[in-house]
Amino acid sequence: TLPSGPSVNRTESSVSCWYCDCKIYVFNDMIFNLGWKHARYTRAWFSLGVYFSLVALVGISLLLLWDSIGALYFRRGSISAWLPNILAPSFSGSIMDTSIIIASTILSIAFHEFGHAIAAASEGVQMEYVAIFMAVLFPGALVALNYDLLENLPLFSMLRIYCAGIWHNVIFCAACVLMALLLPLVLCPLYVSGDGLIVMGVSQSSSLSRSLSVHDVILSVDGLNIRRTDDWMKMLAQGTVEKTSSHEFLGGSQSYGATNSGKGYCVPNSWMDASKNLWQINDKLSCPDELIVFGKFSCNGSAYFPGTDKVSDKKQTEDLYCLIAKDVVKLKKCGNGWRGTEDDDSNCTCLEEECCLVPVLTPGFSWIEISYARPYSLECLQKEGNLSSSHATNDNFGPSPCGGTFVYVGDLSSTASSVKLSPYRPRWAFFLLIADVPYILENCLSCLLHVSAALAAVNCLPVYFLDGDAILETALRYVAWFNRRQQRVIIKVCRFLWTVLSIIMFSRFLYSMTVYYG
Repeated sequence: TLPSGPSVNRTESSVSCWYCDCKIYVFNDMIFNLGWKHARYTRAWFSLGVYFSLVALVGISLLLLWDSIGALYFRRGSISAWLPNILAPSFSGSIMDTSIIIASTILSIAFHEFGHAIAAASEGVQMEYVAIFMAVLFPGALVALNYDLLENLPLFSMLRIYCAGIWHNVIFCAACVLMALLLPLVLCPLYVSGDGLIVMGVSQSSSLSRSLSVHDVILSVDGLNIRRTDDWMKMLAQGTVEKTSSHEFLGGSQSYGATNSGKGYCVPNSWMDASKNLWQINDKLSCPDELIVFGKFSCNGSAYFPGTDKVSDKKQTEDLYCLIAKDVVKLKKCGNGWRGTEDDDSNCTCLEEECCLVPVLTPGFSWIEISYARPYSLECLQKEGNLSSSHATNDNFGPSPCGGTFVYVGDLSSTASSVKLSPYRPRWAFFLLIADVPYILENCLSCLLHVSAALAAVNCLPVYFLDGDAILETALRYVAWFNRRQQRVIIKVCRFLWTVLSIIMFSRFLYSMTVYYG
């Protein structure tokens, strides 16, 4: 056991062309006393981390190897395809999101290094200092320990110290998940959830900014209620219309693509007759800007749109109609493209004096209905006659001035992430001043979870200067099949191979992120 010496209350720093650090000595005695005082319990605790880390090292290393093989033969790896989908929707360039990411990184690294320091103290090894460094453009931290003392420890004690950082990051992730699950209970006195998503912000470049504003509540998409932000992303992702079998209706400089969405409306014949007078045939065929082109839809799942054969202009426009979208969405729905009606033929028919029409869209565009409410608007509060203490938990907003339904036509993949949403909204209007608190808490927990999990996963890899390298080297000493020379060869090969694979994988990931934001 190395006794604790007098504390040195000072810091040191070193700077070079590619590396700079700051060494801190003030925490040495405090951390050593904490770990050594509860050594019996901390050793048992970090023993669990050894078993978990060894399994994670093997699993993540094989996953990275398999991903590299998949990228070589199938031009696409599972990890590089998965990471952008997870990280990209949750990241934006705002000051708040950037601050959350920086704070989450600092906390995750600090908790990781704290695990190493406590594990070393429980084995009687006092740390020399804590260093915060910047290598090239990558920040980091480390706990400096006496290497000679470490080499004299039993192998399992060394593993406890090396695996402690990974284990602490995993526990940190579990704590974030637990706190996220308890968040509705904690916020229950001041916030309600489960009956819509409150809008916390809309990008000015997004088309949705013309229909949604801050503190509006999105109730449903295509008639289905949404309760979580995941539901919003999933519904818009499923609503994206792929360019399957489409025909084109060409007129002048404007072209329409017939999508296979099957989202129709029972339009009265009188509307269809009136719309025929709106076509302007002067060297081009198009509807006025405020109107949408609709075509007939049959119950067998097909939509008819005139082709591009050389026929007269009147013949081309016979089965196309210009209608006002905000009036059409109030009509009865038909077709099999609505959610929950894919296999229900009864929803495909209309009355005799009606016809099922579907919107004609450009390939790659989608048509979705978004229902929203404005329970916190001044007009709505005055209408309810309860301006001083308005309770905003009424689920039935109905077709009142406090809400409505609008149609969005466009590319959903780029629109879903342009709106910041939260499932928690204030119970009373005068709590709007703290309406952002649940959104910030959710983002902090989500970012902490992702950063801490990424830090644990990266350190599981047998890569130069990472925990996985030391864990593999120590674990190989348990294997009696290899002599010392063979162990060194295995370590060198694994270290080089997974370092190269890691660089390739992160390069592909950065390229995918660049393409995504581009």
